[in-house]
Amino acid sequence: MRKPMLMASLLLLINSTVSMAETISFPEEIIPLQVDNRVLEGSLFSAIEQVELAPGQYQLKLKYSDLYEDGFDSHAVVESKPFWVNVTIEAEKDYTLAFNRANNVVAAKVFAESPNVSLKENASAISTPLTVLADVGMVLERKSALTVQSKQLNTVTDSPASMGELQAPNASEMLDFWWQQASVEQRNDFIKKVTK
Repeated sequence: MRKPMLMASLLLLINSTVSMAETISFPEEIIPLQVDNRVLEGSLFSAIEQVELAPGQYQLKLKYSDLYEDGFDSHAVVESKPFWVNVTIEAEKDYTLAFNRANNVVAAKVFAESPNVSLKENASAISTPLTVLADVGMVLERKSALTVQSKQLNTVTDSPASMGELQAPNASEMLDFWWQQASVEQRNDFIKKVTK
């Protein structure tokens, strides 16, 4: 009697830990390179088709690369520079990164100059356009600095001497950081709240 219960409990535990991560699927033309500070390792023979992420907000570094026929028996590879987008992952939802594939080389080159991608929840027909970020390096540096500062704050005791040694985070930088993380809807709600 104990063995079946132990096996059932073990399977339930394994399934519950696996389901904590949500999945983003990528078309073959959009290559995921990085999630926040974590570089994703792929190769010519093993492209990254899916990335599993816990619920939360992330910056993804992506690259567009596509192959088009450029005439009789010749092909052209069209690639973009790496670009960053913000994504928000919700619990118990899987996603697909979507884009409108160009019909020809000229349109593909235009797309490569200004990539436009969307995040589509697999259970929905609606996709949300993602904004290409300008300066993600600065955002990632701030994010890691805030993580270090919050860890330091958690390890500090309540003694006044130790509190004086630790610098509090700059409120202006924190506001800027969270503004960059917010969706357009959240930004508009915040502006309405502040201008009342």
